[in-house]
Amino acid sequence: MSAALARAGVARPAALPASHRSSLHPARVFASSNTKGNGRKPRRAGSSSVAVADVATPLTTSRTPEIEVDSVLEQELSSNGFRSTRRTKLIATIGPACESKEMLDAMASNGMNVARLNMSHGSHAWHAEIISHIRALNKEKGYSVAIMMDTQGSEVHIMEMAAPLKAETGQELVFTVRDPAASLGDDAAIAVSYDAFAEDVQVGDEIVIDGGMVSLEVEGKAGPDVYCRVVDPGLVLSRANLTFRRGGRPVRAKNAMLPVLSAKDWVDVDFAVQQGVDFIAVSFVKSADVINNLKSYIQSRSARDIDVIAKVESPDSIPNLAEIVDAADGVMVARGDLGAQIRLEDVPSVQKEVVLRCRQAGKPVIVASHLLQSMHELPTPTRAEVSDIADVVRQRADALMLSGESAAGLFPQKALEVLRIVAARIEGWCREEGSGAIALPRIAGSLDARIGEEVCASAASMADNLGAAAIFVFTRRGVNASWLSRYRPDCPIFAFTDSQEVRQRLNLRWGVIPFLVRFEDDPETNVTRTFELLKRRNLVAAKDLVVVVSDIQRTSQQHRSVQVRHVS
Repeated sequence: MSAALARAGVARPAALPASHRSSLHPARVFASSNTKGNGRKPRRAGSSSVAVADVATPLTTSRTPEIEVDSVLEQELSSNGFRSTRRTKLIATIGPACESKEMLDAMASNGMNVARLNMSHGSHAWHAEIISHIRALNKEKGYSVAIMMDTQGSEVHIMEMAAPLKAETGQELVFTVRDPAASLGDDAAIAVSYDAFAEDVQVGDEIVIDGGMVSLEVEGKAGPDVYCRVVDPGLVLSRANLTFRRGGRPVRAKNAMLPVLSAKDWVDVDFAVQQGVDFIAVSFVKSADVINNLKSYIQSRSARDIDVIAKVESPDSIPNLAEIVDAADGVMVARGDLGAQIRLEDVPSVQKEVVLRCRQAGKPVIVASHLLQSMHELPTPTRAEVSDIADVVRQRADALMLSGESAAGLFPQKALEVLRIVAARIEGWCREEGSGAIALPRIAGSLDARIGEEVCASAASMADNLGAAAIFVFTRRGVNASWLSRYRPDCPIFAFTDSQEVRQRLNLRWGVIPFLVRFEDDPETNVTRTFELLKRRNLVAAKDLVVVVSDIQRTSQQHRSVQVRHVS
């Protein structure tokens, strides 16, 4: 374990002013408070009293183990030490290539932190079966795989096709709003979801399918039918998005007036609430209004917390990034559809801006689409794809996401493994070089949130300065674990919670390793008992240096503390 304690040399976060560090003392509790009340996340609204920000109803079962940790992670920790752990989280889209319980088990053991369900494909019965498999694996194997439901959105897309169509250069295709077989007598014609499709496009426009997988030129129109010729060949799939360009720019006609959430999306949201998913991702977000509306709707219908993820994939979202990041619980940069609607050369700068804004706001940020596009059909990635993944990791985004690579590709396991090994290696390089730190402004509004922000900023700084093996945080709602993740400390964050729901949501947070434990009323008992349980599993050793953050409620008061402890 001594190798695990080696100093990795990352500078302290630039956002922490001297006032945060002047009173730090490595041998004693240096920050504590007694507070009352309740709340969920740091809020900007002021408050005249201090409230407890980390209280949740624990998940209770008749056979809850004393401590529960992912079995694969347990082996990695005991073999290689704390600092070997991967900090960047991995999301895999579930589809025909990995839908069996055995494949889902293999994906979880290969590093999948979040399973994404794309509601553009599959029935509710199919999605319910996948959710059931994941929940069973979490219970049987000790995983904490979270579930994200991704809405289809109202943007123009291809309707269900009998089979994928391989479009060749020069081939003529017909797009129609009618039933192709019934009205045209042509099984090769393609039905689209948007009634005004023929009205919006003009002869000479470029039709782009699935973010650029296939492109065509419009050669003519006849009533509701649009006749096109393939320019860039590729595979046309059911439910693929359609965009159209004129003079190199997206056409914003009647399609710009489509609602963000369609009638189908609201039915899918109800299904997600019924199933108790952890995250709902909203496609083609344009402003904060739809996020606020959806969050209010979920709160009125769900007995559990469901975080809302805003997907940035529309040009309309770019001027409103600040309000979208502020309203959402997290943000996804969906580069495929985004790249079809803005200039390709602008995608990297938009991605970087979204990642920076989310890191500063303490919101999880996901980078998705085309990370390993070649691995749909090939067992190894291109070197350019590896460099792209490395760049996202260097930006310290919370998560990388596979889409078609895992859902329908030939090598879903290998694609996930590439993300895992590249992320781990680049994170090690970042720690060696001391790169990736950004200025973090104070963002807390209420007194309660400011206390949490200051405590966690100090804890992260202490851990970096002292070369601690890990930060231990005891949390019922995940608030302090989320604050700690914002500071991207050099060491991993071990988050101990008594709620499986919280444990799963924390699995999207950079650097957070969530454990399920039973809490006692006495905070000191929780710490010493956790040390003992981890020692039994050879996950820590006597004399290991850790920073402990605790704000577990005791009776009617909240006791917050930061301690530097040697495992005893």
